[in-house]
Amino acid sequence: RRKTAKRPRMSEFDQNVKIETITPGDGTNFPVKDQEVECHYVLQCQGKKVDSSRDKGRTFKFKIGRGNVIKGWDEGLLKMSKGQRAKLTIQPAWGYGAAGAGGVIPPNAVLEFDVELISMQ
Repeated sequence: RRKTAKRPRMSEFDQNVKIETITPGDGTNFPVKDQEVECHYVLQCQGKKVDSSRDKGRTFKFKIGRGNVIKGWDEGLLKMSKGQRAKLTIQPAWGYGAAGAGGVIPPNAVLEFDVELISMQ
């Protein structure tokens, strides 16, 4: 009998969020829960742009880790450093789930965000 190596279990985070760096951040300053973060984002769903702070001409600010945004954002941005720009691919469980959102995001949609973490305080 051949022994097969056990594959390590994926963390809940890794099952729900994939982060691909577009532009590295400073690598030392990471947001912490309850800080206000400021970012730019472009959301694509099923290959179509759905929303964009860049198009609106203003950044998006929120208190991280409080459930004010989808879980994929709350958890994903905690792993980004100041100045980093990344593509966050968020599975439905940590996105808008079975409900979808605003008639624009269908139920159980995988979300793709281009996010730039500008600052936190």
